[in-house]
Amino acid sequence: MAVIEHHEAANGTGEVYLSEAGARDFFALLKPRVMSLVVFTAFAGLVVAPGTINPAIGLIAILCIAVGAGASGALNMWYDADIDAIMSRTARRPVPAGRIQPREALAFGLTLSAFSVVILGLAVNWVSAALLAFTIFFYAVVYTIWLKRSTPQNIVIGGAAGAFPPMIGWACVTGGVSIESVVLFLITFLWTPPHFWALALFKMRDYEAVGVPMLPNVSGEATTKVQILVYAVLTAIIAVVPTFLGFASTGYGVIAAVLGAGFVWYAVGVFRMPDGDRAMVPAKKLFAFSIVYLFAIFSALMLDHLVASFGWVA
Repeated sequence: MAVIEHHEAANGTGEVYLSEAGARDFFALLKPRVMSLVVFTAFAGLVVAPGTINPAIGLIAILCIAVGAGASGALNMWYDADIDAIMSRTARRPVPAGRIQPREALAFGLTLSAFSVVILGLAVNWVSAALLAFTIFFYAVVYTIWLKRSTPQNIVIGGAAGAFPPMIGWACVTGGVSIESVVLFLITFLWTPPHFWALALFKMRDYEAVGVPMLPNVSGEATTKVQILVYAVLTAIIAVVPTFLGFASTGYGVIAAVLGAGFVWYAVGVFRMPDGDRAMVPAKKLFAFSIVYLFAIFSALMLDHLVASFGWVA
């Protein structure tokens, strides 16, 4: 639905124009694909946490986390509109495409941020609300405004923002943070670099065009491929730790080990990929599998918890 907006022209006369922004454009500001992953891992943290939570409160918690994640995406699109307009992957986003004004995206993001944190604090607990507020701040300010354009380690450090949701879900149930929730955090944290560096390999020209210092552009393909393999191995290792800590079964450990072996296998494929290979097929395969991997790991954790809760596993 189009919206009519009034603006003051430079000469002081009122100027009216028809905005092309619609509900779909504002929904796109929330980065729904990224938000779906955030919601899923947060839900997993809520499910596997010890204790119980009222289903209605649990639903409110997940909705608040989803809104907070979407708010982060809107703030990211507001600040990155200049480089998004140049990159082929992002040029059609609402702000660079001109369908939503930057100030609208900023106001939208700030409003949703405040709403999500306050409601989560009032309805659930303030520990989870504080973690959500910190996550939004970390993604919008620490990663987007500071790290993304200043260091090739942007994804490594900034990846913490995407790793907090399962910890937030855990805190919604327990009211605190524990070693188990830290492990859930680390699974996503260590998974993020190989996932995004695989994307960066076959989108090097885009990042080069906008001056974002992604690792392949700064340190080269060879270094990036080594780092991808190292982080893939670390991810595979940390994913089986829940079994050793006792909050997942041996069955889960086997599944995690198999999935981890697959993750490392695809990373080895990238490692063996010749430098300068423009097809980048192994990198694209790793990127695709990495998404499946993370969903599968957290699905296995939830299934394992549900099976154990019904007493089917000793």
